[in-house]
Amino acid sequence: MINNQTDSLNNQAFLPKVSVVVPVYNGEADLPDLINCLCVQTYPRDRVEYILVDNGSSDRTAEIIKQKSEDAQQQGITIRYQSENKIQSSYAARNAGIRASNGEIIAFTDADCRPQPDWLYFIVQAFADPTVGVVAGAISALPGQTLLEKYAANRKILCHEGAASHPFLPYAAGANLAIRRQTLQKVGLFRPYLTTGGDADICWRIQQQSSWRFCCADKAIVQHRHRVNLREITNQFHRYGRSHQYLKELYGTDVFQNIWNVKDYFYHWLRWLLKELPLTAVKMIVGKATLLDLLITPIDLLIIQAEATGRREAKLSEKAWQVEWL
Repeated sequence: MINNQTDSLNNQAFLPKVSVVVPVYNGEADLPDLINCLCVQTYPRDRVEYILVDNGSSDRTAEIIKQKSEDAQQQGITIRYQSENKIQSSYAARNAGIRASNGEIIAFTDADCRPQPDWLYFIVQAFADPTVGVVAGAISALPGQTLLEKYAANRKILCHEGAASHPFLPYAAGANLAIRRQTLQKVGLFRPYLTTGGDADICWRIQQQSSWRFCCADKAIVQHRHRVNLREITNQFHRYGRSHQYLKELYGTDVFQNIWNVKDYFYHWLRWLLKELPLTAVKMIVGKATLLDLLITPIDLLIIQAEATGRREAKLSEKAWQVEWL
């Protein structure tokens, strides 16, 4: 039914040549599901190429991509293997994919994402407006069973609405982003030595240095696999903290303000221990609360601490200012 509907839409749709670029680092666990999602995209197969960029993996990433590309070729689907081994950065890997691409539109997602079948079709349709240069798709959580996966879904981590309404300038996460090639020719590619924050940076450069518009494609949905344990999620927010500090240095303003201080932090710990914990524990006993309800505040506080630590420890390198060009 979906294919029939999309075939009907495709008869009248905007269908430029598209390249999908995916940076991959040690992605052997994610690649089979990701590639399956790419292979069932409803965008016309002869109008799209998928470029998977191995960023110095030490697992079976290269082997899997090459084998899957052969399998896909038999279905008329173009999956290409590319590598970036000089710079360990997803942005350097994306640049390698862009340089190898042929599309008028370059779409991006990540190995731990699962694009829905109509993802590419809907994100490309936003470019039918010739003034649009960059598009943010929607990101939702893959259903998860662990406490931390449920927490991430509850808190809408990586949800595109917050990024798209940022008070400085809107931006899109690299997990679901598309850019017109002409736009990249105007403002340059990703900063290859930037290790985090590069998706916001390129969106902001486009808006500050060109007349191309930013817009959202809410029907272009990618599901994201969230972190499954506390170490992974605190590392994630430590990285976010570093990105916030890097962007502050790049743009000369605190574009991600942290209004918490040490006093606020300890106040909320005490409030949870003395008030929330006993009340929620009672609710759990009578079946009116869950373990997530009980622990959501301490998890909040731990990731706030991780983000603050990331900010404090971050220092933008001189190389990170560099912008590569097509």
